[in-house]
Amino acid sequence: MNRLAGKTAVVTGAASGIGAVTAERLAAEGARTVVADLNLAGAQTVADRIIAAGGTALAVEVDLGDADSVPALIERTVREYGTIDVLHNNAAATHLAARSDPAVAEADPQVWDDTMRINVRGTVLAIKAAVPHMIEQGTGSIINTSSGSGLAGDLRNPAYGASKAALNNLTRYVATQYGKQGVRCNAIAPGFIVTGASSGSAHGAMQETMLRHHLTPRLGRPEDVANAVVFLASDEAGFITGQTLCVDGGLLAHQPYVADMRQG
Repeated sequence: MNRLAGKTAVVTGAASGIGAVTAERLAAEGARTVVADLNLAGAQTVADRIIAAGGTALAVEVDLGDADSVPALIERTVREYGTIDVLHNNAAATHLAARSDPAVAEADPQVWDDTMRINVRGTVLAIKAAVPHMIEQGTGSIINTSSGSGLAGDLRNPAYGASKAALNNLTRYVATQYGKQGVRCNAIAPGFIVTGASSGSAHGAMQETMLRHHLTPRLGRPEDVANAVVFLASDEAGFITGQTLCVDGGLLAHQPYVADMRQG
């Protein structure tokens, strides 16, 4: 506990799901936590839980698609707490992936533009705003939420997957360009994580199919991602940068026929 005492952490997309659990874990480790989301009421609920548990938190509304909103989030964080030590770029246009991201031949150019604007440009703007403060401090950890979709092809959501692949390489660029000035940058690529949203879109049969292809006896939980974020944010990960860490129960670690052979 208290691995992040004295540090300030910003989590985007923190009103629910992985982001909410991660914000609470960072706060439990002693970080002053900025709970940022387009859904301000949801962000405030998470911040209130953190405060009730004895932590320090601030809810801030942010729209990753708005070029002014993102740097304003970073500036408010520094104004409120004096530093920004951890930036967890977790928010993404999951609503577009869920409803409007079909196969490439049926692609809607506007959905592609909106996905890239939110997932990639929004992350770039947050990093751009945070890096000067981290350089001035001489330290900082940036953690981008990627996805297994950014590492392998699928039958759906090509815009989402391409945006996450872009984040993987953006992570390496940021690590390369600012590492000597004390700024680390890593990505986390979650696999299938059971949240309220994923449970609603993936029925029992789908979850059983996913589980067959995992190397673990269970599917992922938001806490699995949150634990990885806390580690990468902490000084324990001080020699780790430019990496994409798969938190996916081994989903992408094996030959594609393994699940079939196990059943044979």
